[in-house]
Parts: sequence; structure tokens; C-alpha cells
Amino acid sequence: MLSWDDLAAASLSRQFPDDPGTVAGRVGAIGDLQTQTARSAFIGLGARFPGVTHAEITAAYDAGEIVRGSTIRGTVHTATPEGYTVLAEATRVGQHPRWARLLGLSDVQLADLWTSLEGHAREWRTPDQLRAHVDAWLGRHAPAALDAAAAGPGRYLGFAHGGLVRRPASGDRWEGQGKPVYGTFDRTGPATLTDVVRHHLRAHGPSSRQDVAWWAGIPLAAVADGLAGLEVVEQEGPGGRVYLDLPDAPAPRDLPGVRLLPEFDALLCGYDSKARDRFVDPEHHRRLWNESNGMLLPPLLVDGRITGRWRAAGTTRRRPLEVTWFARTRRPRRAELDRPVAALESALGITVTEVTLTREAV
Repeated sequence: MLSWDDLAAASLSRQFPDDPGTVAGRVGAIGDLQTQTARSAFIGLGARFPGVTHAEITAAYDAGEIVRGSTIRGTVHTATPEGYTVLAEATRVGQHPRWARLLGLSDVQLADLWTSLEGHAREWRTPDQLRAHVDAWLGRHAPAALDAAAAGPGRYLGFAHGGLVRRPASGDRWEGQGKPVYGTFDRTGPATLTDVVRHHLRAHGPSSRQDVAWWAGIPLAAVADGLAGLEVVEQEGPGGRVYLDLPDAPAPRDLPGVRLLPEFDALLCGYDSKARDRFVDPEHHRRLWNESNGMLLPPLLVDGRITGRWRAAGTTRRRPLEVTWFARTRRPRRAELDRPVAALESALGITVTEVTLTREAV
């Protein structure tokens, strides 16, 4: 039977692979990055591929070699166009029925609205322009849905259906939280639920069916449909769950030393929120994840396990770094911080002016 440590070692080999040498290759190798905090793509790549630079990542975004937009679970992800195509299919299956229920639209009406939006966004559009287009469309075709579209989740209707990508408005930087503009994403080809499950297992496996469903934001029945077309191996694991993997999965690995991970890192967000013990103890998870607003603090990874958090305060190019480790975990040695700090500086294009190391009681 698989243990949490077995699962962690198997997953680390996918999330910390050999370096393919290009930004697009790196993103493709690890699957995708959850990036509603825009800097997370830069930090996540820096943690996995030390030495990658801010300029390299920015150039990959500018060239469309990696793209960013609202997809699975209504969150923002960065992926290659091929990976984003798979995320878009998961979004169609998981999010579109929710939008139809919210608005009281039929599946056909919703599909027509998405098609209309994607046609409108053949030129880059602001959120206000997308909002105006949605309101005009609903006013013509489904006026009863206007109130639902104006409140709560409906405010994100214009760009949160997996068919658009975003970029910073003129003059903003890709790692910043400035105002975005949105454009139509052209899928690289057809994608199926089998592709969704395969994408997840290749990047995060071994995984339970619940892990796949949580990550993709799709029902367990949809996971079963995806598995029907996929060859997998199964083993029993913690909690009595069955864990699935691809037959050609890479060998497990350990990961000694220290890494500074981004908010919403895949070592947490790749798995069912109720079963993330492969990388973090439950009491530490509660310290990092605010369930009321869904925010996650940037985790500290020590010897392949999340045992603290970190913070680089401010928005200037010169910032102090605060590293906190949780009581009863291994204290990171100061010398071990040199490499991850250098990786952070290179990826974010900043200079760390000082490093403080603090223990936090849990």
C-alpha cells in the first residue's frame, strides 16, 4: 500500500523534473501553474528551475509560448497553449453547467453567448468592454438573466469560461496585479476528458479520483468518463483511497534542501483540499490556507515537505525576505537559503536586501 511519503516522492519527480531548457518546455513539463497571483508563475518556475530569469519568462508570455487566463475551478492558470487547451476542456465540463444554472440559460444559449464573446474578443478587450458585451447579448436573448449576471459570481461572466486569455494592459508587467485585457484563445486541437485526466496524472500523479476531480473542478462521473479511455495502474493508498498513475510514470525522487514556493503551488493545489498530507501536515495546512477567502500563503519547502512560509514585503525592486519555519520541523540553515534566494531574485527581477529567519509556534 502506498504511503504519503511514497506519493510525495512520485509527485516530486514530475513537479521537479530535469530542465528542458526553455520556459515553454518547463511549463509543459510541470503541466501548468495556478496564477491568480500573477507573480506565482515567476516564483514557481524559479523554485523548480533555479536560474530562470524574469526576462525569459516575460518573453515567453509576450510571444504566446505560455498563456494565462481563467480556467479550471474559476481560477487563473498559466500553461502552454497545448496545456491550456486541456484546461479549457475541463472548464467546459466543470464550469459551464454552473454558469447555465446561475443564469437560467439552456446549454445552447450558453454556448451561443460564449461564441459571441470569443468573437468580440478577437481584439483585446477590457473587463468593462466584455461586461458591456455580455449585458447587450443578454438584453437581446435572455433579459431575465441580467440580474444574475450583475451580482456575485456573475461579475466574472465575461472572462471566466476558459475561452479567453489575459495579458497586462499597456505598460504593466506580467508579474504584477495591474488591470488586464482579454483576447480569444484558439485551441491547439481537440481535447477530451481523457486528456484532462492524463494531463493531471502526468503533472501530479499518483492521484485519487477525488484529487483529479478537485483539481479539474469536474464531477467524479466525468473523471470516470476520462479514465474509460486511459490505461492506468491502481494502488491502494492512505485513507482507503485508490491512487491512479500512468504506466510510464517517472521514478520517484527526493528533494533535499530548501525551495521558496509561490502562492497556490501545485504541491498543494494539485490535490483534493481534504487530502494534502503528502506534502503538508494538516495543522500546517491550516496555517497556510485561509478557507474563508481561498488565499494561500507562499510555502517554504524543506527536504520535499512544506514546513513553513515566507514573505518578500513590498513592491519595489529591493525587498527584505522573511522566512518562517513551523515549530517541531527542521530549521532551515542560513546557508541553505542562498540558492533559493538567488532563484527568487532572478525569476522576479528583484534584489533581496536582508533575510530574517523566524520560528513560529503551531
